[in-house]
Amino acid sequence: MLSFDQRQGSSDGGAVLLQAANRSYGLIESMAACLPDRRQAGKVEHRLVELLRQRIHGLACGYPDANDAARLEADPIHKLLVGRDPLSGRDLASQPTLSRFENAAGPQALYRMGMELASRVIERHGKRLGGHTRRVTIDLDPTDDATHGAQQLSFFNAHYDNWCYLPMMGFVSFDDEPDQYLCAAVLRPGNVTATAGAVGVLRRLIRMVRARFPKACIRVRLDGGFASPALFEFLDSEEPKVEYVVAMASNAVLKRKAEEAIEIARLISGLTDETEHVYDETRYAARSWKRERRVILKAEVVQQSDKAPKENPRFVVTNMKQSPQWIYEQVYCQRGEIENRIKELKALDVDRTSCTNFWANQLRVLMTAAAYVLMQEIRLAAALTTMARAQVWTLRERLLKLGVRVVASVRRMVLHLPESFPFLGDFRQVAQALGATVG
Repeated sequence: MLSFDQRQGSSDGGAVLLQAANRSYGLIESMAACLPDRRQAGKVEHRLVELLRQRIHGLACGYPDANDAARLEADPIHKLLVGRDPLSGRDLASQPTLSRFENAAGPQALYRMGMELASRVIERHGKRLGGHTRRVTIDLDPTDDATHGAQQLSFFNAHYDNWCYLPMMGFVSFDDEPDQYLCAAVLRPGNVTATAGAVGVLRRLIRMVRARFPKACIRVRLDGGFASPALFEFLDSEEPKVEYVVAMASNAVLKRKAEEAIEIARLISGLTDETEHVYDETRYAARSWKRERRVILKAEVVQQSDKAPKENPRFVVTNMKQSPQWIYEQVYCQRGEIENRIKELKALDVDRTSCTNFWANQLRVLMTAAAYVLMQEIRLAAALTTMARAQVWTLRERLLKLGVRVVASVRRMVLHLPESFPFLGDFRQVAQALGATVG
């Protein structure tokens, strides 16, 4: 017989790891401090920091909508996560309260929240690495966020062939570490170019990185949509020097410069019947550029069964001095991992931007970004477990979605977890890495 009568139970028992992860950053509290509270003090039942905790923890656990509040309002673990007594404390905020909260944020507060997100992430990893980092790499990447209603600043984008927003995500990585850590999430109208706002975001991130890692080399890696005169002028003007590797779309001049390398690749491919590529370099200046820059050429001939060989030249603008092949394969191609980070963000519903108000949707993007930062911290704590490279949905399924019964006495509160939990060893290691003690 089944009976759903465990008022002291929750299916999100492992979500206490989110609270532990946040202690490394103080992220939720610092973001909440950026929001002005214009409500009448005597009528406030839910502090802003509690509302932000409720939404961020809910997003991390797989509850992306404010409507989910009705199903979670009495959940003891989610009450515990916002700082209330899990059994006798007030219920969580309702959907109307959360909707008013989301729609109250303005651009100045959201800008400060974005700055706090970047600052806390960079500061956290500065402490983790002790400042002993040779290289910090900054990646920016745009992605489409399809819209299906009357959201403000939603426009048709011909490149993505739908109505959308065009958010831009920023990541930092350190030396040769495999993970890229989210540090910026900017929602943009659907009709902007990829370059919109990029220089401003890069300027702020470079300033923060340089302040925390004064001796580190800073490298910027971008795809072809960001290649613009203003961006190159900014990167070239930075002192100390910033390394950059920026893809560039093909044009008639670049194709002509790549002809010799393409011919060599074609000859080699004809001999091997395999896809072959040849690297070269040239100097190039577009009409809108003030000077020439180094361009890496990847001349590729692609062999496909039952099809004629296809030429696929690629171009990367850089100020680095290493060989063309090393720059392309060891530096530029590594940014492909950013696509996996974007997929993880979408798994946390970063594209759930269904509010009519544009700024409310920007707040949703920032809250999802904060949830993702906490999940990345949990993955970092899982470095010595079988989940060291697990995607966020796997971390959620194996570590957060855990049945629990909450029992409180006068002196203490105990979370009773299942003894037969198959990932108990990994959970224990993660919890201890996040500061839990055995006793």
